[in-house]
Amino acid sequence: MMANKSRAWVLGLLFVIATPLWAAGIDEGIEYKTVSPRVDNQIDDKKVEVVELFWYGCPHCFHFEPLLDQWIKNKPRNVNFVRIPAVFNPSWRLHAQAFYTAKVLGVLDKIHQPLFDAIHIKGQRMASADELADFFARHGVKKKAFFDAFNSFAVDADVRRAEDLTQRYGIDGVPSLIVDGKYRTSASLAGSNEKMLEVVNYLIAKEQGK
Repeated sequence: MMANKSRAWVLGLLFVIATPLWAAGIDEGIEYKTVSPRVDNQIDDKKVEVVELFWYGCPHCFHFEPLLDQWIKNKPRNVNFVRIPAVFNPSWRLHAQAFYTAKVLGVLDKIHQPLFDAIHIKGQRMASADELADFFARHGVKKKAFFDAFNSFAVDADVRRAEDLTQRYGIDGVPSLIVDGKYRTSASLAGSNEKMLEVVNYLIAKEQGK
């Protein structure tokens, strides 16, 4: 227990110490852009919030997942993390429905990474509700339960909100990360997936320093 607390303290200290080094090479308009007008946080305005916008069919999102998962494990405690499926067209909307269906059914932890793997490792397109129902069934969700949730008002409302937020955040591709509803960055802006997380850490420190 003490070892875990010590490790967390060291990680927190490194986070603070490294910030001035990041600041030297991170500039607004280059590595990140401002979201205007600001979008309210999805969970809590009292904490800094990081939102990931992604698409299950995106290979860049698939390759970013391991880095992001490691970052989530080590993020500061006063930072909330939220995933939102981006919606740009009908195929993206279908996958957003799958994400929120898994969330409504309480099986997102079972579905999220396996769905990425099914598409990018096994070559399964997941391009229809029936194909997604079969996938969910292989992970313990009965087809009736899947379709009831998939076609529910709650999931439709969540997808519509995701579509709206995709536009309001001003992103033009995925994966993209939003900090506190004020700033957005991406691998294309930052230069790489690793650098994108460095930019996020810098922006978190910037918000916490106010």
